[in-house]
Amino acid sequence: MRAVVQRVASASVVVAGEVVGSVGHGLLVYLGCGRGDLASDAAWMLDKIVGLRVFENGAGKLDRALLDVGGELLVVSQFTLYGDLRKGRRPSFEGAMAPDEAAQLYAGFVALARERYPTLGVATGRFRADMRVTSVNEGPVTLWLESPRPAEMVS
Repeated sequence: MRAVVQRVASASVVVAGEVVGSVGHGLLVYLGCGRGDLASDAAWMLDKIVGLRVFENGAGKLDRALLDVGGELLVVSQFTLYGDLRKGRRPSFEGAMAPDEAAQLYAGFVALARERYPTLGVATGRFRADMRVTSVNEGPVTLWLESPRPAEMVS
């Protein structure tokens, strides 16, 4: 599982002219599911993202996590994180999970976020939709995460 995480002042997703998800201060997460990813990858990724200390403390040091600052989470499905450009100029998406499986894993990630972190505002895009994502990146802070293989899974 792969994610690009951005610290934002605000972010929103529009599908066919309708706002389907929006957050204020928090994190915008582009989430991609790869072949072989499991629910354990989603759980690891969620806990890692929610625990990222990417918000400033009173001294200006990045030392606070999403829950510490009362932030929100916007999760947007993003299969193109598995685009492989090592050959040619057109990306290959062979590493991406099949859409039906990815939809279930993405939904599981979102459901787990709402269950495990009930005080966290969780918004989403719409899986497989043509989305317009708007964000105001703070910092900017942008991080790339990839879930480890099972033998490597530590927090």
